[in-house]
Amino acid sequence: MSTPLADTTNPDLDLLYAVNGLARHAPDSLDHLVSWIGEYGILIGLALLGLVGWWQARRRPDAPVAVAGLLWAPLSVAIAELANLPISAIVDRPRPFVDHSGLEVLVEGKAGTHSFVSDHSTMSMGIAVALFLVNRRLGWIAGGLALLQGFCRMYMGVHYPTDVLGGFALATAVVLLLAPIAMAVLVPLCHALARTPAAPLIRAGRGAERAGGRPGARSRRGGARRAVRTEEQPRESDLAA
Repeated sequence: MSTPLADTTNPDLDLLYAVNGLARHAPDSLDHLVSWIGEYGILIGLALLGLVGWWQARRRPDAPVAVAGLLWAPLSVAIAELANLPISAIVDRPRPFVDHSGLEVLVEGKAGTHSFVSDHSTMSMGIAVALFLVNRRLGWIAGGLALLQGFCRMYMGVHYPTDVLGGFALATAVVLLLAPIAMAVLVPLCHALARTPAAPLIRAGRGAERAGGRPGARSRRGGARRAVRTEEQPRESDLAA
């Protein structure tokens, strides 16, 4: 027996029918495309954005801090998904098509799973928020993809709007509330890795060479240049503050 949350408010259900109703009038090819995007495509796109962010972070003056922030993205998603396990079990909300007829369901195998909160929405927004803390430009793009993810899940008929909003809220809370603790661990770890043979994963090019090089005249001559580069640090270094 499901909890009262399964009996959604009318606006919640009305919005679901409105969005899902688009699938009834769309060609099958578009439905298949939206289903693939909503199930796999957006997550793949977010992973690629994360790789782009890592590639750029390695070239920043605060590279260890920026890379630590990017490492927090997948870790925060994993924590949010673990937190969702007891939440979904307690709420015990069935998928919308179980309780309501007339929905166009575009993906199979969801009938026996919980609807609240949306895992896909949680993962997408978690990556977006974590990425925004390191690189605002990429974060805005990821945020747009996360919103598109929520729309696709409703279009596919597998989630209520409040499932999507719940996923967004859960991911945002986990990323922001636990970020100070995570960075307290990840930043020293990345600084330590920057002094090992794994330095190219943390710093790019000459930065990695300097991290493992010997102190001397060359490092003293480069001091002024490093200071200038530090002043030219990109503005989107929120976690570096």
